[in-house]
Amino acid sequence: MNHQAIRAIYLFEMARTWRTLLQSIVSPVVSTSLYFVVFGAAIGSRISHVEGVSYGTFIVPGLIMLSVLTQSIANASFGIYFPKFVGTIYEILSAPISYFEIVLGYVGAAATKSIILGLIILATAGLFVPLQIHHPVWMLAFLVLTAVTFSLFGFIIGIWADGFEKLQMIPMLVVTPLTFLGGSFYSVNMLPPTWRTIALFNPVVYLISGFRWSFYEIADVDVAVSVGMTLGFLVTCMILVWAIFKTGYRLRN
Repeated sequence: MNHQAIRAIYLFEMARTWRTLLQSIVSPVVSTSLYFVVFGAAIGSRISHVEGVSYGTFIVPGLIMLSVLTQSIANASFGIYFPKFVGTIYEILSAPISYFEIVLGYVGAAATKSIILGLIILATAGLFVPLQIHHPVWMLAFLVLTAVTFSLFGFIIGIWADGFEKLQMIPMLVVTPLTFLGGSFYSVNMLPPTWRTIALFNPVVYLISGFRWSFYEIADVDVAVSVGMTLGFLVTCMILVWAIFKTGYRLRN
């Protein structure tokens, strides 16, 4: 394995984060903090507890997942799209580095950024509400698994997109609404039976449910199902990435 090449791609992508610190870290943290203030004050005053947990504390895992999902996709998609846009992708493809190593460098950097952001938001949330993490190992496992999975998904979007509009289309029109409808601010069990059944078709429900269980041991669906769904989506993304490099889809032209 060409560790030097992986390290070069990884450090280059990480360096871009520090150059755009306000956009990459500060802006998502401030936006999430506003969610705590607005939802905690406006809705928390009307809904004191959800499944035995104060409302302000209940929404913490959902808000962390919201940021991790969106930032994983944004970081990975832009990371691979920009070399395509300026033409430097051909230098990478012609270098003595395998497709696996290319993906490892880009996806590893995007996932690292999202994990750092998630931990910062978690620490920030502790300033607003009391937190108690019952299963810290599982919390980190869900955080890492989600960051890697959606960084792979973002990598696919970056290769598929042929313009900046398409780069933003799926995250804005699909992923963000699914996250808001996935139980970020409420328990799926609070929905009427028909809407609860519909909600279970939303894959984000399983991510948030499993992540919330690691905090408070409450979940909308079984934890094993949450892990299985996440791993299934991860494997699907890996197969798609393999097919893209195998066929040269939107890379060779």
